[in-house]
Amino acid sequence: MIDLHTHSNFSDGTDTPSILINKAHAAGLTTIALTDHDTVAGWDEASNQLRPGLSLVLGSEISCQTTDGISVHMLGLLFDRNEEALMTMMAKTRDNRIGRMHKIIARLNAADYSITMEDVEAQLSDGATLGRPHLADALVAKGYMKSREEVFAEVLHNNSPYYVAHYSPTPEVAIELIKQAGGVAVIAHPMSSLRGRVVSAASFESYVAAGLDGIEVFHRDHTLENRELLSNIARQYDLVKTGSSDYHGNGKLNQLAEFHTDPVEFEKLESKANARRVITR
Repeated sequence: MIDLHTHSNFSDGTDTPSILINKAHAAGLTTIALTDHDTVAGWDEASNQLRPGLSLVLGSEISCQTTDGISVHMLGLLFDRNEEALMTMMAKTRDNRIGRMHKIIARLNAADYSITMEDVEAQLSDGATLGRPHLADALVAKGYMKSREEVFAEVLHNNSPYYVAHYSPTPEVAIELIKQAGGVAVIAHPMSSLRGRVVSAASFESYVAAGLDGIEVFHRDHTLENRELLSNIARQYDLVKTGSSDYHGNGKLNQLAEFHTDPVEFEKLESKANARRVITR
């Protein structure tokens, strides 16, 4: 089984890369991708922990935004982390998250939520990419709500009065930088309306022109109708179809390998990278 979208505590997951690798091995996965948000900080630990029989795809889930304000997540896989342009863009996105967090906290404070940046930082692992899930964990720790899911449903969703947008490249720019770094670009859960407005089918034309390689078709947040539509788009543009868990550990229902990628599709995807970068032991 191949799972091409997971997170560790180097972004908003709860498992260390080592624990994630151990869980993947126990779950019977043959290939797992580590795709923390806007960072490659967990790559070395995951690589060092890898076990025989389990292959590792290194990547990142890059936060993007369309020109009309729709949030898009782009999975960059199998890229060279020594390519400066992509690394610089991800660093800029991470840095912007700090200012954004201060603004969200200020809005919460004005609504009588007693929360500080220090409370949020206490939820981060060393080197982790800051995000709203860490603020959710801080609110849970202070007793305001019982779980991340409840916090997002009540106060941190995209239509909340506390929501603050942050710097993100357009999907086209992210795709181009992933390709320049020799990797492959797969748009993550593009029809997940649970996360806010979604891109239109027509949007894929510009993504494909920028170099898009695949679509995450099989995902917990996609309905059967979504999957049919995305499968048709994949056929129209000759894109790879992937399936993934989007596993985060505790706090989300997603389980490793609950959706997975067909080996034939993965072989096609891997062939689009400019070098063979799948790690095996």
